[in-house]
Amino acid sequence: MRVFNWSYKFIQKMPCTGSYARAASWIVVEHGISSSYSWHHRLVIIYQKTQFSSSIPQAALPPKSSLCEGSMKKLEDVLEEDCVDRAWEAFYRYTCLHGFPKQAVLKKMVILMTRSLSLRWLLRAYKLLLAVARKTPHLLDYESLTRLALILARNQMPVPASTLIRIALGKFKFPSLDILNTMFLHFVKSDIGSYLASNILIEICEQSFYQKQDTRVSKKSKLLNPNVTMFNLVLDSCSKFGSSQQALLIIKLMSQIGVAADANSIVTFARIYDTVGQRDELIRLKMIVDNVSFMPSHYCQFYDSLLSLHFKYNDLDAAVKLVLDLYNQSNFTKCGDNLNALKKGKRKPCSLQIGSDNLTVGYKLLVEPELLGGDFIFDSPVQSGLVLFSDGKLLPSTKSLAKLISRLIKETRVGEVSNLLIGIEKKIGIKEGKFSTSVLIACIQLDLLEIAHDVLDDLDLAGISVEISLYKSLFQAYCKRSLFEESKVLLKQMRKKGLFGSLSDEEAMHSCLSGNCIIKPLDKNGDISGDKTCLAGHLYREIREGDMVCQLVYEFNSTILFFCNASMMEDAIRTVKRMQQKNIQPTIQTFSYLLNGYSSLKMYRQIAIFWGEIKRRLEDGVSPIDQDLLDCFLMNFLRGGYFKSAVEIANYMTRYNIFADKWKYKNEFLKFHKNLYRNLKTAHAKTDAQRMRFENVQAFRKWVNIARL
Repeated sequence: MRVFNWSYKFIQKMPCTGSYARAASWIVVEHGISSSYSWHHRLVIIYQKTQFSSSIPQAALPPKSSLCEGSMKKLEDVLEEDCVDRAWEAFYRYTCLHGFPKQAVLKKMVILMTRSLSLRWLLRAYKLLLAVARKTPHLLDYESLTRLALILARNQMPVPASTLIRIALGKFKFPSLDILNTMFLHFVKSDIGSYLASNILIEICEQSFYQKQDTRVSKKSKLLNPNVTMFNLVLDSCSKFGSSQQALLIIKLMSQIGVAADANSIVTFARIYDTVGQRDELIRLKMIVDNVSFMPSHYCQFYDSLLSLHFKYNDLDAAVKLVLDLYNQSNFTKCGDNLNALKKGKRKPCSLQIGSDNLTVGYKLLVEPELLGGDFIFDSPVQSGLVLFSDGKLLPSTKSLAKLISRLIKETRVGEVSNLLIGIEKKIGIKEGKFSTSVLIACIQLDLLEIAHDVLDDLDLAGISVEISLYKSLFQAYCKRSLFEESKVLLKQMRKKGLFGSLSDEEAMHSCLSGNCIIKPLDKNGDISGDKTCLAGHLYREIREGDMVCQLVYEFNSTILFFCNASMMEDAIRTVKRMQQKNIQPTIQTFSYLLNGYSSLKMYRQIAIFWGEIKRRLEDGVSPIDQDLLDCFLMNFLRGGYFKSAVEIANYMTRYNIFADKWKYKNEFLKFHKNLYRNLKTAHAKTDAQRMRFENVQAFRKWVNIARL
C-alpha cells in the first residue's frame, strides 16, 4: 500500500516527458501496479505524447560518461549473478537512462533470459530482440537470436520463432542447415507452423536466387542452399495439412535451386499429386521408380497414389495394367537387407520433366530414387489402402481389386474381368485358381450369376480350374432364382468334367441341391458374419455406393491446367464454361489453376474480376474457404495495387479465423508500395475514389502493423 501511495503521487505530478514516462513505466512493471487505478489515464496520456512502450525501453537520456559507466558496471555485476529477475531490473533501469547497452552485455541478458526456459522470460526476450532490431539493429547478436528462435519453436510458438528467423534472413545471416532442419522439424507439427515453414523455405530460395544474381551480396555473405531434408519436411507437412498449392510451388523451387529429390521426396510427391489430381506427373515418375530394384515397402505409397489416380480418372485399362505389374514385381528383396544400399544410393541423379512436357513451360527436376536421407525417414501410412506390402512384395489390396472388378462389371466389360483373373492367376503361379474362386464366390453372393458363369467359362478355357463345389453353389443359386435353362447348361458342363457318372438329370440335380453350399450369405451391410475385409463385402459396397466424385472433374481440371501452363487463358475459361454446362461444379483446384495462370501473366484486373466470382461462391456457401487460394489472391492484389480487394480478403481471414502470415504481406506491401501516400492525408483526397483508396491503404497498413508514414 505504501508503494501504491508513493507511485500514485509521483505519477499525478510528473510532467509529460519521455524520461518521466520511462520512470513511471518502470514503477508499473516492477511493482505490478494494476492499470485499473484512477491515475491510469494520466499514464496513458504520457505514453501517447512520448510514443513509449512499457514492455521494452526504446529511448534514452543523453549519455553522461561517469553515470553511464557506473550503471554499466552495476549491470555487468548483476548479470554475473545469473539471477534473471535482478538482472532484468538492472537492465531495465540502465536502458531507461542510457538506451540499449553494448552488444556483449545485450547478448548476456538474452542468454540469461533464454536459459530460464520460462515462457514469460522467453516472450520478454523475444520482445527485447524485436525492439533492438527496430531501433538499433547493429547491436543484434544473431547467434543468440537463432538460439532463442529454436527454443521458441521447440515450445510450439512458431509465430515469434519465425519472426526472429526472418529478421536474420533479411540481413543474410543464415543459421546452419542443421539448425534450420531442427527448427522446421518443430514447426511442421502444427498447421500454423507448417504454413510458416513453407513460407520461410520459399523466402530462403528467393534469397538464394538474389545472392546468385547479385555478386556484391554473395561476396559479403555465404550462400545458403537448402538441402533435400528441409524440402522433405515442409512438403510432408503441406501434404498432411492440405496446403497443396504451397507444395506445388516448393516442388518447382526444388528444380530451380537444383536440389535432387530422394526416395522420401518421391513418396511425398505422390501424395500431393494424388490430392490435386495431377496423374501425368506420377506416370512420368513411374518410369523411374519401376527401375528401383529394392525397398518396395518404401514405395508402397507411390503405387497406392498412382492406382488411386487411375480410379479417379476411371482409366480401367491403366488400373488393370498396374495391378498386373504389381503381381509381376516378385523379385524385390526385403526391407532390411538393402537399407544401407538405399541410403548410399546406387545411381546418378536422373532428370525428370515436370509441370509440362513443353521445355519452355515445364522444368527439370533431379531425382535420386534409390537414395534415402540419413537424417529423417518418413514412414507415413498408406492413404487409400489400395496397395499393400506383404512378404517382401507389393500387392493390390482386396479393396482395390473389388473397386476394379466392380467398375468393369458396371461397364459390362465381363471379358476384361476374366482376363484380369487369368492374368493374376498366371502371375501367382497357382493352377488351383484360389483367387478366382474367391471372386466367383463374391459374384454369387451378390447375385451376379450370369457374370459368374461367363467368368467360369473363360477360366475353364484358359486351363484354370476352380473348386467343384463352386459349380454346385452356382447351380443352387440358379435353382433358387428359378433359372432352370441356365441350370441345365451348367449341369452339362459339370458332366463334361466327369461329375455324376451314370446318374440321371433328376438324380444329378438332387445331388447338387442336397450338397453343402460353400457360399455364406451376406448381412444387410454386405459383410459375412461381420467380416468387413472379405472380397464380397468390398465388392458389395463398391457396387452399391460407387464413387461420389465424377471422373470428368479430373479430366476437365487436367485440361484447364494444360491451358494455364501454356498461357492460353481464353481456352481455359471456355473449358470451365463447358464444365458448368455439364453440371459439373469447379473445384478449388480449378480456381487455383486459373488464378496461377492469371498471376503468371500479371493480369491483375482479370484477377480482381475473378475474385468477385469467388467471393459470391464463398458467400453462397458453394465453395469452401481455402487458405492457399486466399493467400494467392492477396499477394496478387498487393502487387497490382488493388487495396479494396486486399482488405476484403483480410476481413475474410479474420472472420473465418484463417491464419494470416502478416510478415509476408507486410514485406510485399513495402516492396511495391513503400512510399504510397507518404505525405498525404484523407483531407487531401479530391474525389471519393481517392478517399476510399486512401482509407483502404490505411486499413491494410493497420492490419499488418505498419506504422503510418
